[in-house]
Amino acid sequence: MNQTTLMKLQYNQVIEKIQEKAIGEHSKAIIGEWLPQSHLATVEKRQIETKEARLILDSNQHVPFMGLSRIVVLMDQVRKGLILTPGDLVECGDFLRSSRLIMKFFEKNQYQTPTLYAYSRYLPDLMEIETAIEAKISNQKIVDTATTQLAKIRRKKIELQKEIQEKLMKFIRHGKNKEMIQESMVVKKGEHYTVPIKASYKNKVAGTLIEESSKGQTAFIEPSAVSKLNEQLNQLMMEETMEEYQILAELTGYLAENEAVIDQAIETITVLDCIFARGKYSREINGVTPKVNKEERIHLIGGRHPFLPSDAIPLNFEIGEAYRGLVITGANAGGKTVVLKTIGLLTLMAMVGLQVPAKEGTELAVFDQIFVDIGDQQNLENALSTFSGHLKNIGEMLPKINRHTFVLFDEIGSGTEPNEGASLAIAIMGEMYQKGAIIVATTHYGEVKRFAQEHEDFVPAAMAFDQETLSPLYRLIVGQVGESQALWIAQKMNLTANVIEKAQSYINKAPFETTRQTFKLAQKPLNTSNETLVLYAKGDRVELTESKKVGLVFQDDEQENVQIYVDGEIKEVLRRRIRLLAGREVLYPQDYDLEQLFSDFHERKQEKDLLRGSKKAHKRLDKEAKQRRFNQKDQ
Repeated sequence: MNQTTLMKLQYNQVIEKIQEKAIGEHSKAIIGEWLPQSHLATVEKRQIETKEARLILDSNQHVPFMGLSRIVVLMDQVRKGLILTPGDLVECGDFLRSSRLIMKFFEKNQYQTPTLYAYSRYLPDLMEIETAIEAKISNQKIVDTATTQLAKIRRKKIELQKEIQEKLMKFIRHGKNKEMIQESMVVKKGEHYTVPIKASYKNKVAGTLIEESSKGQTAFIEPSAVSKLNEQLNQLMMEETMEEYQILAELTGYLAENEAVIDQAIETITVLDCIFARGKYSREINGVTPKVNKEERIHLIGGRHPFLPSDAIPLNFEIGEAYRGLVITGANAGGKTVVLKTIGLLTLMAMVGLQVPAKEGTELAVFDQIFVDIGDQQNLENALSTFSGHLKNIGEMLPKINRHTFVLFDEIGSGTEPNEGASLAIAIMGEMYQKGAIIVATTHYGEVKRFAQEHEDFVPAAMAFDQETLSPLYRLIVGQVGESQALWIAQKMNLTANVIEKAQSYINKAPFETTRQTFKLAQKPLNTSNETLVLYAKGDRVELTESKKVGLVFQDDEQENVQIYVDGEIKEVLRRRIRLLAGREVLYPQDYDLEQLFSDFHERKQEKDLLRGSKKAHKRLDKEAKQRRFNQKDQ
């Protein structure tokens, strides 16, 4: 599947959401590699798996996944010949117990989830290893009863420690030692039992100096009376360590002997973990299982983009049966792009085995390829305008188009002279249609709308618009042609009433104002020296010398600053901090519409905010609609 398609339709963000639901790190890695499947039987199988997982989740049952998070790492250590720690072995024991319990869990639910039950039958029962680990390790420590020898060593160790304590307390309580004692207590320093002695007496006590305090006032001395006992204790501790190592090696060996069987359990439980991650995300978005087909037929009922709030206007959409092409018209910020992204993303979700946020009865097609041309394709580094960027993208698509291809165009043919842009758009859609593609496009061009009305296999559609409140309704109406509502957009973007009134008069065929006006110089020219002032033309490609960023000249008023379009914004930049890279005369055709280079970034931001579900963006539109109604009442 085309990576641009996955990125533009936010498929990767959906995958990240599913990864969050998985338990095992290995499961998360596998989910990260998932791609939409084009084979119908594979998609149908995945949909059944997800549906069965949802049944378990919706019945408030919990699959006993345990020890899954690190089991792959731990078994890799076993393969390398490393001896596992008690904590690691407990995790392995948990995993083996999980394998046995999962098998029983799906056996109990086999009639409700036959597919998942079939997977669980591959799980081994390694209760012997599980029991051995449980018998010898508790609270992540080896128990005394792990072996007879360990029990004997630890018993002797306790007896010896008690004897040492008693002798040292006898030393502390002895009257002749009272003056030398700093504190009446036994202090363990490393493997030695010591008595805190005043530093001035350290040479008067028979024994070994083990350590001194940081200030040098206390000496920690092991009295000679317990030196031999301490040596015996250290010997016992070495024997204990060796015995514990043997126990850990034995338990690790059990895992190594059953490596192949355990790997099979890991693979099976990882598959189940991934399926339940799909089920958990499907439940989170309140998804339904769509019917899937290979007949290029989409019938979406009440569909929602998963990243829009739950109260977003649901989308009803169909294509592929009565018609193979749909051209959507209507105002900017009216939801046309959201429609494209919704049908595109929900199709990808179905193809990866996810349920979709829609109503029962929804049917989605399984395509071999999905291509999109959505968003600003401008590339300043390559001197590509928005129009050139779109054409480059479409040029890469065309040779790959065939049957079972789904193509989504946002503002097809935009960014150039309207007649040429519309003609190109119609030719592109016609070529792709002849190759067998299913096509959905948005446009403002009247000729493209007319093409959709006249073509036998295309249908026009419009985004509903409230003429009274002058606000979009975000509802798709198939069979209707929409208006671009340019004056409403202009008003929303705070253009002055005078400009809007003049525009309306020109729409009504009023004559243009063409009288020449004389302008007086408002201020002295910036350049008063004999040096030639470097002037820039709109569309020139320049470099900002401090940041090394590349931008386009928006306006040069021959003053100290020049207006530069960079990072999607118009910024004032000092003239001396600009360097010309290429003039507009070498970048664009002679009749090129330079205004297309400076698309309204405020409008793009509004569209993006609406798509990601910004409540603030929705509230702003509602507020503007209310203000317009209020203004109409005053008039």
